[in-house]
Amino acid sequence: MNIFVQFALLIYFLPLVAFVINIFIGKRLPRQGDWVSILAVGISLVLSIAMFTGMLIDYNPNFKVEAFWEWIHLGAFNIDLGFLIDNITITMLMVVALVSTMSHLFSIKYMEGDPRYSRYYAYLSLFTFSMNGIVLSNNLMLLYMSWELVGLSSYLLIGFWFEKQSAADAGIKAFLTNRVGDIGFFIGIMLLFTAFGSVLYSDIFYGISQGGLSGTMLTLAGIGLFIGAMGKSSQFPLHIWLPDAMEGPTPVSALMHAAT
Repeated sequence: MNIFVQFALLIYFLPLVAFVINIFIGKRLPRQGDWVSILAVGISLVLSIAMFTGMLIDYNPNFKVEAFWEWIHLGAFNIDLGFLIDNITITMLMVVALVSTMSHLFSIKYMEGDPRYSRYYAYLSLFTFSMNGIVLSNNLMLLYMSWELVGLSSYLLIGFWFEKQSAADAGIKAFLTNRVGDIGFFIGIMLLFTAFGSVLYSDIFYGISQGGLSGTMLTLAGIGLFIGAMGKSSQFPLHIWLPDAMEGPTPVSALMHAAT
């Protein structure tokens, strides 16, 4: 297996492992398990820096490594999932890991003494896992699943202090507003899947270049995908959730803007 794929798998799954550990046994661990999440994201940062350095040393503008596996096989209905690693992927992995590591470290003192300290770090790890999924996916299905996990993580972190009504309302507002955008996103994905019978980027790009989808349907698919991005990146008119998102802990705000 290519070394970049190995590193990418570690970067992707380490935050998920930290989430599972902290959500189930974090309270019983020393320091309530914050070190588990910090260690996971720290290793991810080191690996992403190593990948970025390797990319710079032996720079190839056409570098691309793809690894995928069969997820659903039902006769004519097939969906493959996998990772796509290129220069943009490597750069964005480092950005996510760097900002996430800083948020984890800042939270040590900021969240000190909070009764749900271990749960907070579990949610941070889930957020990081979700963002890495968006960056690494080579298909629209894994992208969409990671997209929805980012939405769930945002809801959990914005409304973390849910005993405060304004925080609870802000979490719900962010969740519902993003769902509006995600409906458009899902419609765009379904239009592309209907046209090409695949959710892989490579199949979709090739199909479009060959004229497999054009005119009004291509425009509608593109608008659908863009509506999803509008919701996540808080663009007008789906911008209304972001100011209220400041109800969450401050390190969450930093991480959320990184996700945006």
